[in-house]
Amino acid sequence: MAVIATGGTIASKRGTNGASTPTLTGEDLLALLPQADAHLRPVDLMSKDSASLTLSDMQRVSDAVKLELNDADVEGIVVLHGTDAMEETALLVHLQLKTQKPVIFTGAQFTADHPDADGPANLLAAIRLAADPANAERGVLVTFGGRTLPAWGLFKHSSDEADAFRSARSFPSAESPHLPAPVDGIRVDIVAIYPGCDAAHIRASVEAGAHGIVLAALGSGNANPAIVEAVRHCTQRGVCIVISSRVPVGLLTAGYGGGGGGHDLAEAGAVHSQTLRPAQARILLSSLIASQSSAETMVRAFSDQNPADAE
Repeated sequence: MAVIATGGTIASKRGTNGASTPTLTGEDLLALLPQADAHLRPVDLMSKDSASLTLSDMQRVSDAVKLELNDADVEGIVVLHGTDAMEETALLVHLQLKTQKPVIFTGAQFTADHPDADGPANLLAAIRLAADPANAERGVLVTFGGRTLPAWGLFKHSSDEADAFRSARSFPSAESPHLPAPVDGIRVDIVAIYPGCDAAHIRASVEAGAHGIVLAALGSGNANPAIVEAVRHCTQRGVCIVISSRVPVGLLTAGYGGGGGGHDLAEAGAVHSQTLRPAQARILLSSLIASQSSAETMVRAFSDQNPADAE
């Protein structure tokens, strides 16, 4: 079994200045475990806080997982990752790779030298899941704080609880979509929508060369007339706009009108994300753009239908 270490809190200790930084290697982390019923091979890929990750870094993680999937001697893969961006990297791997072996992400909320360090227990749980071949068909999984969730729809719901992750919606896991094109080089921005906002940040993203924009909209995916007009302008320029929401859970629907509702945004050319919240919507949109997907494929993908079905 391969254990890919990327840094994060699970690999961190607090320094004399009070700041926590990732200093432990994969071998260091495996040494903290009781005897495991598996042959474990650490892979030290990087040592970064996940808040510092770029799409290129996430692509490196996906490429490293692919390498292990193609190794006949590897029966399962565990990825140790920071919690701040775990939902993004886990989804990218889920979208890019056919998981014919279990792929399990985990990490920690508390540093390795914390009295309540949760990293070893999470790592042991991930190893056990990765040792079960039946988990391969479930796609990429995240196990954390005693809870195991699919990558699709995942979000971090707490900054200080050991049970840190939830799903935006509950639905049966589907076959992993296949969008293999690398995403480094793709720029997709997230723009927050709030009462009274204008389109200044959308215009700035377009001027900066964004290939796509995710709007963290209100409620089930609503904004205002100024944003609708900006969406129409972006669509005419070929900049893809996806509507998500700052509301963490529930089905998102384009139901409201009134000049700035989700129905109006859809008529202006935006694609509504039914499940994925802004962070994961950015990853899916980046993958779709990198794969040169059609507009129809994008709509199907954000409607929780396997993008591969539309190709």
